[in-house]
Amino acid sequence: MNETQDGQPNQTSARQVNYLGLAPYLYYADAGEALEWLVRVFGFAERVRYVDSAGFVFQATIMAGSAEIQLASVGADYWEAKGVGGPVGQLNIVYVDDVDAQHERVQTALGDTEVSQPQDQPYGARIFTVQDIGGNSWTFWQHISDTVELPAGWQEIRAD
Repeated sequence: MNETQDGQPNQTSARQVNYLGLAPYLYYADAGEALEWLVRVFGFAERVRYVDSAGFVFQATIMAGSAEIQLASVGADYWEAKGVGGPVGQLNIVYVDDVDAQHERVQTALGDTEVSQPQDQPYGARIFTVQDIGGNSWTFWQHISDTVELPAGWQEIRAD
C-alpha cells in the first residue's frame, strides 16, 4: 500500500475489496447434534459434515438459503485454553419471506417448547427469536415496511 508523506495510508491507491459473503462459525459441544437440530427445527440444509474415525462430527456446513453457517465441535479443554468457561452464545439473524410460516415450522418441530410469538418492530421488521441447543439465539426477520416508526426523541441516521 502506498503511503502519504506523513506515513498515513494513501486512500486513493487502496485496492477495493470485493466481499463475497459472511458465514457465522458456531461452536457446540456436539456439532452433530446441533446439525441435526438446526436441520430439523429451522429447515436448514446440510451441505457437508466432517467426521473423525469414530463417526463424531467435528465440523459441518449448513445452508440457510444461499448463506453458509459453519458448525464446530469443541470441548471444555478448548475453552480452558482460552481462559473462559465456555461459549457465550451469539445472535444470528436469518432473513425470511414469511416469518409466520417459519414460526409455525419451528413451533411444530419443538412441540411443547415455548417459542416467542412474531412481533412487528418499529424499524419495519416482523421478527421472532428462538435459542438453539448450544445457547445461540436465532432471530427470523421479515422486512414488512420501509416506514420506520421510532420512539419520540429517536432518529434514523443513514450513511449515504
